[in-house]
Amino acid sequence: MVGSVIPSSRILIDKMLKPVDWSATKLFVEYGPGVGTFTRPILDRLNRDAKLIAIDTNQDFIDYLNGDIDDDRFIAVHGSAADVEKIIAEHGFDHADYILSGLPFSTLPPGVGDAIGAATGRAIRHGGAFLVYQFSPKVRDFIAPHFERIDRGFEWANVPPATLFWAWRDRD
Repeated sequence: MVGSVIPSSRILIDKMLKPVDWSATKLFVEYGPGVGTFTRPILDRLNRDAKLIAIDTNQDFIDYLNGDIDDDRFIAVHGSAADVEKIIAEHGFDHADYILSGLPFSTLPPGVGDAIGAATGRAIRHGGAFLVYQFSPKVRDFIAPHFERIDRGFEWANVPPATLFWAWRDRD
């Protein structure tokens, strides 16, 4: 049910979230939260007046998170990341400040990765970023057309080692 048998390491989580400007974050979105490995560290950093929307296609994960996380800033949504614009609008937002994803883009059905990349590019505010951790660098092909600048990193202290991308939306 999850992309990796072993949860992401604390080192990976900290490195992935390091560029986030938490003081300017009102809406953080997470794609594929699974059992909440990133969800809890995001909530630990998120301001009291901000929200975290977690989107997953697996209702079991949504039910688990809703039962496990008691935080009024947290909203778990059963749905597709390709519908992120509609989902954030339904919760009263025009855009997300940051979106995080560990979705396995290289194994998604044809067209789904492209749809998620395009919708994410439209959903993120100027100055925000799409934070992506993957076990394959192929995700860059799905996000590059929609972001002006992509920073790349790698984290060996994770099983398996992960490629990291921070795709920045520098246009209005």
